[in-house]
Amino acid sequence: MHGDFRVGFTAFIALFNAISFAQAFYIPGWSTKSYTEDEAIPLFVNKVYSDNTQLQYAYYDLPFVCPPTGKKHAGFASGHSISLNLGEVLRGDRIMTSDYDLAMGQDQECHYLCSHETDRKGVKRARQLIEGGYVAEWIVDNLPGATSFVTVDRKQKYYAAGYKMGYKDFSPVTGKPRYFINNHLTVVLRWRKAPGNVGEHGGKVIVGFEVYTKSIGTTDRNSTGCPRDVDDFDNGMELYIAPNNTNLASKYPFSSYLPEEDDSDDGSTVTIPYSYSVYFREDDRIEWANRWDMYFRNQEESTGIHWLAILNSLVIAGLLTAVVVMILNRTVPGDTKGHGKDGIAEEGKILLKRKKTRNGAKSPRVGEKGLLEQTGDADHDTDFSSDDESIEDTTGWKLLHGDVFRAPRYGGLLAPLIGSGMQLVFMAIGLLTLSCLGILNPSFRGGFVSVGMGLFVFAGVFSGYFSGRVYKTFGGLNWRKNTLMTALLFPGLLFVTIFILNLFVWAQASSTALPFGTLLGLAALWLLIQLPLVYVGSWYGYHRSQPWEHPTKTNVIARQIPKHPWYTKSIYSVLLAGLIPFAVIFIELLFIFRSLWQDKSGYYYVFGFLSVVSAVLIITVIEVTIVATYIQLCAENYHWWWQSIFIGGGSAFWVFLYCVWYYLVKLNIQGFVSSLLFFSYSLLACTVYGLLTGTVGFLTAYAFVRRIYGAIKAD
Repeated sequence: MHGDFRVGFTAFIALFNAISFAQAFYIPGWSTKSYTEDEAIPLFVNKVYSDNTQLQYAYYDLPFVCPPTGKKHAGFASGHSISLNLGEVLRGDRIMTSDYDLAMGQDQECHYLCSHETDRKGVKRARQLIEGGYVAEWIVDNLPGATSFVTVDRKQKYYAAGYKMGYKDFSPVTGKPRYFINNHLTVVLRWRKAPGNVGEHGGKVIVGFEVYTKSIGTTDRNSTGCPRDVDDFDNGMELYIAPNNTNLASKYPFSSYLPEEDDSDDGSTVTIPYSYSVYFREDDRIEWANRWDMYFRNQEESTGIHWLAILNSLVIAGLLTAVVVMILNRTVPGDTKGHGKDGIAEEGKILLKRKKTRNGAKSPRVGEKGLLEQTGDADHDTDFSSDDESIEDTTGWKLLHGDVFRAPRYGGLLAPLIGSGMQLVFMAIGLLTLSCLGILNPSFRGGFVSVGMGLFVFAGVFSGYFSGRVYKTFGGLNWRKNTLMTALLFPGLLFVTIFILNLFVWAQASSTALPFGTLLGLAALWLLIQLPLVYVGSWYGYHRSQPWEHPTKTNVIARQIPKHPWYTKSIYSVLLAGLIPFAVIFIELLFIFRSLWQDKSGYYYVFGFLSVVSAVLIITVIEVTIVATYIQLCAENYHWWWQSIFIGGGSAFWVFLYCVWYYLVKLNIQGFVSSLLFFSYSLLACTVYGLLTGTVGFLTAYAFVRRIYGAIKAD
């Protein structure tokens, strides 16, 4: 089997290296969408989200925005839901058509949308979202509406997806906070001539979508409802309804203090007028295929840090490689040489062949007088080969030949975990490959999650195969039970956790909550597609494949394990070994966390760097596992099966501690539910990561142990 594993790992590492040097470029999609002059352009509204919370809300579910009228715009009735893929649903998207009128090349200085009456609860809700830093996401031609920024040196412009819903300031008179809603939006669409024949016939493509916000009060408006001057106005649209003192006095009859905020529904409202402007600007500097680059330019400043992360990873991996080479090329070959050539292992003892002396006599046995104890026989010196080995030197891993392949305890649990780990390995390889090739890119909204889910489901056949074959190697008999555990254990843990978290999100009326139909769809993918695939793979791995053969026989009576140093004990060795892979990835983790939790308006799209770091991570896990397993065997401890998984996945513990540090130091997450989601999703991600790297550690240790014990002669 060790040969198979060497080939497998070599191909695995070669694939990662090939992917890592591929530059992640943008594949623009199946076809370029072009527009002719005066052609209607649909504008879609999606959701509102914040960096300070994990709760998102559908735009049209907000009580203070203009509701859809149902009129047709660009061929779509407003308020119509757009079909979403699984990834879009899971990330909380709720894309719907809107009442905004856009026509290619037609500027509109001001267009009145509606005047919406909002009660006290609606005003309170708007204030909460503004206080929470929520931004709204609109979509035109698959581009998210963006707020435009310039770099510090003012040489480059870049985009941040979304626009602020409002702002907060403090009254110069009372010093109390005031909240203003952005009720006038200026939409700037940048276009250029379409490539090819379409452009020659007047076709235009959109290469930029910018949104600029203003808060304009209700006064000084013309008959259409628009402000008389959208550039020069006195007051913003403050979200404020005066408290009803009569109602408050009746509500608190015995109190001398009346609260300033009145949440009761007394029928009081505030009218918010909404309007927008539209401008089309030609921009030949941006190619259509590169229009997403504006959303990534803010990441270019961190390129040097990414290279530092790679250099840090390579240094650590290089040091580990030197240690592993020393073990494989000096220590292990030296041990196996002396063990296999002149010695025969029998019940944990090495019996050395006795050499004849020059006069034909045999060298003394152990227990007989040695050469130094003999007197008067100075001429009877013995000619020993340089390959001979004394029995006192026969210690450590060589004594475990009769126990090292003893089936582990709870092997029926270990096999399903290895199967699920291989499922995650294939999914991760597929996602990184497609991302580096540019197939999975931000224009494919929800594609990363959708494709990842598909790869995970269809990789069930690999999960079943490895689980079934490992189970057979352990001597298991009930392969159907093992199949069910493989198909239900880890996926079931994920599904149940997500379902429980979904209950908390449902209670918040957030679009982050998965619809009941989506939950049924996920359950169908799991039970109707993945489970049969796991069954097929398990049947083939158990019935059609041979168990992996071991080079030494297992003794009937288990060997007693001596006391060993503290650093070889399970918990300490796992924590110490886990620090090294964590040191490889912690710099890159900072960028991933910032994209996921802190800067949701940006996009993480440096998969080339991520692939290099991932490749070095896998190499580091392999080398750490080899070193830790060798140290454990030298301490005459043959319980390496489970230990190899924990060693390989030990860095997951440090990653979770890193999540806790990031939450306390970097984030400003508000609310119990958001904190619960953060820690729950972080724990799930660390579990997935730990199982993936733990599986790599297990396969590495298995191949290593077979390699060193296959090189000795043992009875």
